[in-house]
Amino acid sequence: MDKDRITGSTKDFAGKVEGTVGNIAGDTKAQADGLARQATGAAQELYGQAKDIARDATGAATNYAKKAYENSGDTLRDASEALAQRVQENPLGSIVIAGAVGFALALLLMRPPSRPPRRWRY
Repeated sequence: MDKDRITGSTKDFAGKVEGTVGNIAGDTKAQADGLARQATGAAQELYGQAKDIARDATGAATNYAKKAYENSGDTLRDASEALAQRVQENPLGSIVIAGAVGFALALLLMRPPSRPPRRWRY
């Protein structure tokens, strides 16, 4: 629990008490001060809640990233083993696929740069 939440709750309660005392005594200034303190306390409490939610979300995201990082090695290892097995089962097909990928990359990389359109001159 955040200290802003505690402080906000305290100010909110104090504002309610001050507003009630002002209402009983008929003092409008005390009522207004109580309402102002109550609003300040409520805002500070909401700020504390937002900080708690952000802290929790950050912690959850960090834990998720750590777990994904820890499991990524296993996933990569499993994928490379599966690929090696497929290549061993069908070496000719693997060579054809690798050649096609290399040819497509060569076409993409060796393409001449596009030129801007010509402007009409008057």
